[in-house]
Amino acid sequence: MISLTGIARTYEVGGRPVHALRGIDLEVADGDYLAVMGPSGSGKSTLLNILGCLDRPTAGSYRLDGAEVAGLSDQELSLVRRHKIGFVFQVFHLVPRLTGLENVELPMLFAGVPPKERTARAERALAAVGLADRVEHRPAQLSGGERQRVAIARATVMGPSILLADEPTGNLDLKSGREVIELLERMNADGLTLIVVTHDPAIGSRARRQLRLVDGAAATADPPGAQPPDPHGGQPKDPPGAQPPEPPGAQPGEPPGEQPDKPTSAPREG
Repeated sequence: MISLTGIARTYEVGGRPVHALRGIDLEVADGDYLAVMGPSGSGKSTLLNILGCLDRPTAGSYRLDGAEVAGLSDQELSLVRRHKIGFVFQVFHLVPRLTGLENVELPMLFAGVPPKERTARAERALAAVGLADRVEHRPAQLSGGERQRVAIARATVMGPSILLADEPTGNLDLKSGREVIELLERMNADGLTLIVVTHDPAIGSRARRQLRLVDGAAATADPPGAQPPDPHGGQPKDPPGAQPPEPPGAQPGEPPGEQPDKPTSAPREG
């Protein structure tokens, strides 16, 4: 569970304060799917850096799984990032001289995972993103979509509970972008908390909830438990147990589909 209260981030630029975030309140439940949207310079990436424990807020409270993040040491924050949070970026940040398998192994190498286990887990992670046959390829031998899938495998190989994706489709063509976002959504369906930063309304509308930022402040935010819009433009689904609407002309309490008997022709005058 992520809980933000009054989060602010201010930088000093040329001796003047720049307010990147202003009083952000946000709740993200385990397994949620949130899109953070807004124009360039609205504070989206700053918020993602704070959520990912890469930066500290100037003011406000950030609680992660009940623990106040401000009270954690740098070493404790490093452990949080290692075990709880995965990162996917617009730029893939793959090491060019390493194979896909070796790139996915990197987080486990730093975590001290034994070599045999590293290889087995990296192979499983690459198979999970559809790249079982590309493990020995280097980034230059992969398409943009395949590179991003290697990056997703690397981000999830440590089994995080939260995945933060900053413009994950920004450098991809339409087909590859759709494949990547569908892959992330399948992971979310399996219980991974997914937070995506995007300027693309088509990507943002797929999320269960949207947070829209303008000049560092929340312009609109969907409450926890909000339902995603129907991508086909239909009406929201009825809640469980709701009764279907009665057909035109039905009498209250009539079973669905039954109508009062009606004469088939007008009665003759005597």
